[in-house]
Amino acid sequence: MKQQGAILWLTGLSGAGKTTIAHGVAQELQKRNYLVELLDGDIVRTHLSQGLGFSKQDRDINVRRIGFVANLLSRNGIIAIVAAISPYREVRSELKQTTTNFIEIYVQAPLAVCESRDIKGLYAKARAGKIKHFTGISDPYEAPINADIICQTDNFTVEECVNQVLHYLERQGLIDE
Repeated sequence: MKQQGAILWLTGLSGAGKTTIAHGVAQELQKRNYLVELLDGDIVRTHLSQGLGFSKQDRDINVRRIGFVANLLSRNGIIAIVAAISPYREVRSELKQTTTNFIEIYVQAPLAVCESRDIKGLYAKARAGKIKHFTGISDPYEAPINADIICQTDNFTVEECVNQVLHYLERQGLIDE
């Protein structure tokens, strides 16, 4: 059986658990012998979007670039897992319309929970005015209206969220049960 490509797009605030869940899903899919690529927003920004700032325009360009790469992978039968804040609904919606098997996963946690998980101290720096345009503090985060999956990381474990994503993929016929 030929593997079907897909884009699993994990969006949410910094510290919500996107990367942790993405790694868990990737590991489980690889154990089942699926071809998977993980595109982490921080890593992609360093290599593909170096030089971009954090204005709305620059963030949109960054998200479109990640989407372009994810779509190339997906249309070649690879499951692309993207973990990126991607704060603006309009660009995520645009990607959903222009790609195939785009699955929006809202990794949801209250701001206070995200701040409590922040080992780098980014939220504290943003609140002190040391970081400008920080999503959730001085820049908006537009939560998905109709996410395909909502992982509530303040109420469920990483394992439960990973299983939630895998069960969705099984129900959609994108992976075997």
